[in-house]
Amino acid sequence: MNRTIACTFICILYLSCLPAFAEENSVQKILPSPACAKGWTMDGKADIYNRENLFDHIDGEAEIYFPYGFDALASARYANKENPQISVEADVYKMGSLIDAFGMYANYRRVDDIQTSIGAEGIVSPSQMLFYQDRYFVRLQAGGTLKIDKDVFLECAISISKNLPSGSGKPEQLDALMISPVVQKSERYIAQSLLGYSFFNRGLMADALTPKKDELQLFVVLDESMEAARDSLGKYRDYLQKSGAKVQMRSYDGRIEIESADPLYGNVVAEQQGKYIIGAIRFKEISEAKKIVEQVAERLLKPKDRKLNKGEFNEKDCKCSIGCARYFRCYFFRLCVRQSQIYQAF
Repeated sequence: MNRTIACTFICILYLSCLPAFAEENSVQKILPSPACAKGWTMDGKADIYNRENLFDHIDGEAEIYFPYGFDALASARYANKENPQISVEADVYKMGSLIDAFGMYANYRRVDDIQTSIGAEGIVSPSQMLFYQDRYFVRLQAGGTLKIDKDVFLECAISISKNLPSGSGKPEQLDALMISPVVQKSERYIAQSLLGYSFFNRGLMADALTPKKDELQLFVVLDESMEAARDSLGKYRDYLQKSGAKVQMRSYDGRIEIESADPLYGNVVAEQQGKYIIGAIRFKEISEAKKIVEQVAERLLKPKDRKLNKGEFNEKDCKCSIGCARYFRCYFFRLCVRQSQIYQAF
């Protein structure tokens, strides 16, 4: 009897460990061996880290990765054949999702770095190269020197990219920020406490410029439902009022908008549409900020999410013969909607 219980316990323990072993094995295979580039060979073998021991590799930075669904890290040193003291330090992080991988990539990306087409997006500088692909974030750094030839970084990155899932490009949420006022490579994804506020769960941020070249910052709270978004905006309103700020609030066409002065970020305008809160901070002219917020909202809200309002463009501009009374302007073509049917109106 005791022997049966012992065997059962051992089997359960073994099976519970299998996922961890499989995880480590899959991540380890991503790093190319024996070399990542001509003349740059792996020194020893790859090291594998998990949530329990990530601090051993990046002490002081490990906690940054956890909100982004960190699963595992494979790390290896590729030494230069002619000078073994110089190396490419390769780290491949398996994150929770595509947008999580982007979030970590954007955290280290700099606006002045050279952009590359490896993965969904990548950048390269004399001292490092970053890219993300599918749910993986890859970081290559120069070791034993301040700079390494760009072609070496690129060759190593291509070797690693070939071992990763092909992915589906960039996160679809980023499309909302693909507007001309947004400063390129300033887009970021914050996995928790957007703007440092616990009531804003997660979301996007980006720098933007008005036609007058005035700077401002955009933010998009990504909530799970319309009710959750309204609750988040309500908590923000309460916070602003408790801080002593005057809050102007209005509701129209299925959306809720507030205007105020944030104690940390200055002027703020924010509106809830569907399950999103779209806003701007640190602006000079509220009229210009609102125009940019509306551009983000139009790209963010897909037809199935968007509340359709009569009169968003002149009816005479519509070349559809259906005579629909509810319509809206799309960035790519006009759509007329009637009785749940979607028609192209060119």
